[in-house]
Amino acid sequence: MASTERDTIHIFRTLHNTARVFKNKVALEVVAIEKRGNAKFEDVRDLVSGARGRVVYEKGDPDYGIWSAGVTVGLIDDIPTCKVLIDRLERGVEEIVGKLNVIVVPSVTKAKM
Repeated sequence: MASTERDTIHIFRTLHNTARVFKNKVALEVVAIEKRGNAKFEDVRDLVSGARGRVVYEKGDPDYGIWSAGVTVGLIDDIPTCKVLIDRLERGVEEIVGKLNVIVVPSVTKAKM
């Protein structure tokens, strides 16, 4: 998915229940309703229903409903399989742990003092 950190938007601010979601047609409509003033949840209920959100995932239609997304969507370069992701994470951890001995300074034991 080609996204940047600017592809999210806050909704429900006027309802004092802010949520960050992917900026799509439905999210923009919710924000527009809120900007009109005096919005109540009932005004956006059908747009933000869990049933609509479920369709986003089941049918793969990112514009059908709202779905939570943080600014990190801009860091996603690919959608690997679970195995590839776990292998990638393991390699990263091994690389970091392997470099730890360089930054760890041996302590002086009391016997040597």
